[in-house]
Amino acid sequence: MTATLNRPEVGTGRVVWFTGLSGAGKSTLASALYTELTARGERAELLDGDAVRENLSKGLGFTKADRDTNVRRIAFVAGLLAKHGVTVLVSAISPYAETRREVLAALPNATEVFVDAPLEVVTERDVKGLYLRALAGEIAHFTGVSDPYEAPESPDLHLRTDLISVEQGVARLLAHLEGGNV
Repeated sequence: MTATLNRPEVGTGRVVWFTGLSGAGKSTLASALYTELTARGERAELLDGDAVRENLSKGLGFTKADRDTNVRRIAFVAGLLAKHGVTVLVSAISPYAETRREVLAALPNATEVFVDAPLEVVTERDVKGLYLRALAGEIAHFTGVSDPYEAPESPDLHLRTDLISVEQGVARLLAHLEGGNV
């Protein structure tokens, strides 16, 4: 794939925000897209929800307020990077629709990507067994089981990762970023 992406104004990057349940494929798709973008010479950066929580949001719990604070911190960093011409790929569950709408509205050239897979699929993918423990009541406040996940009503792109390959997902992402609005 060698097409040129429609670049935003000089000095302004973009933010591609991957949201979905744990195990849906957000980080996998973001990482694959990052590889493709950097191979093309694009300035890109990954902000993975788990890494940010460990390094920037350490000490936050899993209450709604703490989850919203985490999402706002990610958005703040993403906005700084995008302001300097970087394409920022955020992969974070970001479970609450209102908070996602708020941060996406404040970000330059933001694209919301709903990475979607049914609960039974993400449970099968879960090598740590967290979904099974949450379903058994052993883990409280687990998004998609004992805490809500509010799916986007009209994301810019909806990728069903149980129905497409990573390569197909990246192709759809690139087509969207190139202006194809797939």
